[in-house]
Amino acid sequence: MVTRTGAAEPLVGLTVAVTAARRRDELVALLERRGAKVVGTPTMSIVPLREDRELRRATERCLVEPLDYVVATTGVGWRGWMNAAEGWGRSGEVRRVCAAATVISRGPKATGAVRASGLREMYSPGSEANDELLHWLLARDLRGRRIAVQEHGAPLDGFATALRERGAEVIELPVYRWGPPEDPAAVRRLVEQVVRGEVHAMTFTSAPAIDAFLAAAGEAGRREQVLDALRADVLPVCIGAICAKPLSEEGVPALWPERGRLGSMVRTVTETLPARVRRELDTGTDRLVLQGNAVLVRGGVIALSPVPAAVLRALAEKPGWVLSRAELLRRVWQGASADEHAVEAAVARLRSALGPHKGLVKTVTKRGYRLAVPV
Repeated sequence: MVTRTGAAEPLVGLTVAVTAARRRDELVALLERRGAKVVGTPTMSIVPLREDRELRRATERCLVEPLDYVVATTGVGWRGWMNAAEGWGRSGEVRRVCAAATVISRGPKATGAVRASGLREMYSPGSEANDELLHWLLARDLRGRRIAVQEHGAPLDGFATALRERGAEVIELPVYRWGPPEDPAAVRRLVEQVVRGEVHAMTFTSAPAIDAFLAAAGEAGRREQVLDALRADVLPVCIGAICAKPLSEEGVPALWPERGRLGSMVRTVTETLPARVRRELDTGTDRLVLQGNAVLVRGGVIALSPVPAAVLRALAEKPGWVLSRAELLRRVWQGASADEHAVEAAVARLRSALGPHKGLVKTVTKRGYRLAVPV
């Protein structure tokens, strides 16, 4: 069945995985607005500690004596601390003690949150790296200095240790923690989808989300296969260079926008992904465009289910060439339990979906299938 589509839906036929827990709905909406099918599978959860006694005790320590330095590492963490202080009736005191100190922030999001709370930062590294914050602090005399460090997701053990070794008193503010995913089974399904090539791109907004996904892949015995997919057919797009670091360490070439914003990340997906996967097929009478799980034809779109779409993509890699059932089985099912009858059934479903264009897929007797395009 052909449905209408337009230039406003550049990601039609493409499946994009969203691994973020925070602001997931916003990211999903941005991608769906551009025609993508979105698999929303947070690979971890954020556990807020607004009412946690540890955070409150740390905040009270900040108010006992003046602070010399305050480190803001994330926008969401800083806002969480300010909101928690307001809930305890201590927001005015927290802002005053921070205003009297030297505030430094990690990147534009943390800087924006600091300024939104009525404060100003003295330093923020262009790279958004914690290492640069630490280097800036260690270049100063820290003996006897009191430093408050807003943590993000996991304790910054090495960060705090280095400061303490220089003689500073460090107060760690655990505003939130990364926790396990709310739906581990969904993460395992995402691992399998990536391995089978059913996902065309993955988006990541934090390095811990990547670590959690790769850990889940490892538990399923699929880590190397997932990494191979991310190096080849699945496009990984990150919010920034720091986020992409776990992939870079594995030799996976990820992309990220110049500005670490969701809109910029979606723009990177939109500008990059279609060009990677589109294949034009000229039948002599029609010009068809295969894009992911869709065929674009004369301003319309034919939606395909994943397996028939994978069969069509395999045939389109060498238009006009014959692929045997065994070869299609190897490429599309990748060792999954299936036989050549599954290939025949998938071809039948593909032809049915193509409707008036079903003649595109030709049977070559005793040999296999090919696309009916000029060689």
